[in-house]
Amino acid sequence: MVEKILAGIVLLVCVVLLVRLSLGTRRRLQFDFAMQRLWHALRRNGTRAWRWPRARRETRDAIERARSGEWDGNVYRPKSFRRPKKPH
Repeated sequence: MVEKILAGIVLLVCVVLLVRLSLGTRRRLQFDFAMQRLWHALRRNGTRAWRWPRARRETRDAIERARSGEWDGNVYRPKSFRRPKKPH
């Protein structure tokens, strides 16, 4: 079953490349541009689902960390950088 699917995909790619070779220069450029737009659209839709929510969450976490520390002018010093006070 997997072999048939893989063979079908390879056949489809070969047919697309054969059609591209048979086109003239102007049509080939239009075809390449259309394939490039299709490729970018597929990649953009596939990655948008997981990339942006994670980036928003990380940004929100960074802002919260910055609010919890101390600012000395434009220098950020988180609370975890404080040295423990020695009892002597």
